[in-house]
Amino acid sequence: DMIRNIAGKISRRAKRRVHHVPSATQPIFEKIGIQKQIDEAFSRQVWLKCGGYIVIDETEALIAIDVNTGRNRGSKDVDKMILETNVEAAQEVARQLRLRNIGGLVVIDLIDMRHRKDQQTVYKAIKDRLKKDKAKTQVLQISPVGLMEMTRQRLNESLRDSMYEPCPYCQGRARVKTPMTMSVEIQRRLNTVIQKHRDTVGDIIVVVNTDVLNRFKSEDSKLLGELERSHSGRLIFRSDPTLNRERFVIIDAATEKTIDQA
Repeated sequence: DMIRNIAGKISRRAKRRVHHVPSATQPIFEKIGIQKQIDEAFSRQVWLKCGGYIVIDETEALIAIDVNTGRNRGSKDVDKMILETNVEAAQEVARQLRLRNIGGLVVIDLIDMRHRKDQQTVYKAIKDRLKKDKAKTQVLQISPVGLMEMTRQRLNESLRDSMYEPCPYCQGRARVKTPMTMSVEIQRRLNTVIQKHRDTVGDIIVVVNTDVLNRFKSEDSKLLGELERSHSGRLIFRSDPTLNRERFVIIDAATEKTIDQA
């Protein structure tokens, strides 16, 4: 009753939506499906009932949404299957925009449809679902290349921006350099260190990520051997599994002082 009274101060509708659920072994969020929606809101890929799926990518400039048939093999009629997937995708996009509080320019890459009436069906499907949206939206007709462009009013920051921050390792790129790329980069830096400290530094310790060390021990072992022969001391490689793949430390073995790092 106390919770209902508090909710009633917000709105009558909120008060009516407060229900008591008897104690159970299953967490309430799982019981009524909230946890599934929370997980879904942070997932890049969202499955559709027909077996297709959409992929949502948020960037600084726009929101790109790609539609795929996935496992949808329900109809032998290809056009019918594509229409079914696109309609479900359009309806789900409208829901996801509200769920994730996404605003700005949205570009939806639909599966190509041959018939204009099918395109209109998909266009109507998203327009109808967007009527529930309190934010202002504008949807353009599907382009000849199968793109649907729309805008949604920014009310607040998106769910992603409020719950996530840029990755400190990849700086928000969602990509990290390959072991091969890091191997080449470290070899260049080592060569510079050797040339610069030829007369003052003997053995050199190089601390790298485990994946990079594995690359050194296999494909690039001969190259490192040649690099070591150009130096008066040894090159000692050590791995640190906790080290970001794009980071490394070059240390003077005698003084244990850092010569170079990234």
